[in-house]
Amino acid sequence: MDANKVVGVVGPCAAGKTTLTAYLKSKGYNVRHIAQEHSYVHDMWKKITNPAILIYLEVDYLATIQRKNLDWTENEFNEQRRRLSHARSHADLIVDTNQMTAEEVSNTVEKFILLEGQEE
Repeated sequence: MDANKVVGVVGPCAAGKTTLTAYLKSKGYNVRHIAQEHSYVHDMWKKITNPAILIYLEVDYLATIQRKNLDWTENEFNEQRRRLSHARSHADLIVDTNQMTAEEVSNTVEKFILLEGQEE
């Protein structure tokens, strides 16, 4: 993949966006953590970053509480998912992080990026 092309990462709180973004940056990718889960602008991911590849990290409510000890309700979590629905529907890759380690998520995403780069 061209180093100038941006990889965008979206998902609910505690899905693993920060960890994945740090990993990809350490590998030299031009990656952006798009904190769209707090925005009412449904296509913010596109307006701010317009990535060549959009990665959506999926997580369920219980995992968010276990990972970050978040003090929020399931309704608040579902509102984040609703706000992210446009990004999710346009994602090039959706990764369910619930049963995966950070390393497994990172490897899955990097393999996808490398395959996308071969298709160019």
